[in-house]
Amino acid sequence: MDQIYTDIVLSVLQALFLLAIAPLVTGIIRKIKAHMQQRKGASIFQPYRDIAKYFHKDSVVSSETSWIFSITPYISMAAVLIAALLVPVFVTRTLGFVGDLIVVVYLLGTVRFFTALAGLDAGSAFGGMASSREMMVSSIVEPTMLLSIFAMGLITGTTSLGSIASALSVSGIDLVRPALFLASAAFFISTIAENARVPVDNPTTHLELTMIHEGMILEYSGKKLGLMELSSMTRLVLYFTILSNVFFPWGIANDLSVLSIGAGLVAILVKVMFLALIIAIIESSISKLRLFRLPNLLTVSFTLALLAVMSFYIL
Repeated sequence: MDQIYTDIVLSVLQALFLLAIAPLVTGIIRKIKAHMQQRKGASIFQPYRDIAKYFHKDSVVSSETSWIFSITPYISMAAVLIAALLVPVFVTRTLGFVGDLIVVVYLLGTVRFFTALAGLDAGSAFGGMASSREMMVSSIVEPTMLLSIFAMGLITGTTSLGSIASALSVSGIDLVRPALFLASAAFFISTIAENARVPVDNPTTHLELTMIHEGMILEYSGKKLGLMELSSMTRLVLYFTILSNVFFPWGIANDLSVLSIGAGLVAILVKVMFLALIIAIIESSISKLRLFRLPNLLTVSFTLALLAVMSFYIL
C-alpha cells in the first residue's frame, strides 16, 4: 500500500509540474519566434498573465448553445490532467496500474472530441468548419500515435508508459533500434498536428478561413477561454514529455534519491526546451500547408509508424 500511495503522490507532483511549466513553454516558443523574426516579442511569462486575465473576466455564452459548450472546458482540462498522471515526467513511477498508452491516447482523443462538438454547438459557421477539419486531421493522427507507441511497447514488452521509460533508460543502447527513430519521427509529426502547429495550423492566426484549433474555441471568453487555453498549453507540454520520456527517456529517475530526481528534473527541462526550440524553428522557417495537402504529410507520419512496427519483426 505504501508503494501505491507513493506512486499517487509522485504522479500528482509530476502532473502539477507539467501544468506549471506549460504557459512558460508556450511563452518561450513565442519569444524564440519573435527573435528569429527580428522582433522584441512579449515576455516569456506573458501566457501566465493572459490566463490570469481570462480567469478574472466573466464568460459570455450564447443562448443558442447547450450544456456541451459549457462543460467542454472542464472536460478538456480534466482529461489532460488525468493523462498527465499516467505519463512519466522526471521519474518513472506513475499511475501505470490505472491505465496505459491506450488510455492516454483516448483521454487526449476525448479532448479533441468535445472541443469539436463545442465548435459545432455554438452554431458558428467558422466553428463548424474548424471542427470538420479537426476530425479530418484526427482520423489519421490517432492511429499514428497508437502505432508509434505500440512500436515502443513491442521493443520493451509492455504498454505502460512508465515501464517503457524505465526499460529504455535502464537498458541504454541495447534497445536502440531503427523502430525507435521511425516511431519517434512519426510521433513528432503527430505532435505538430495534434497541437495545431505550423505547417498543419497556425496558432497565432485569427484569419477564419485558415483556422482549425482557434476556430473551434472562437466563441469562448472569460474563464472558459482561460481553461481552454491552459488545457491546450498543457497538452502541448504533455506531448513533448511523451516524446522525450517514452522514446528517449535517458536521464529520467528510476529511484527516489534526491540526486536521481534532480537529474530527472534537469533532463526533462532540457528535452522540453529543445523540442520547443525545434517547434519555433519550424514555425519560423516554413509556412502553413494548404488544407488538402495535409493528408500527404499525415500519411507520411502513419507510414513511418507502420514501418516502425514492421521493422521490429523484420530486423
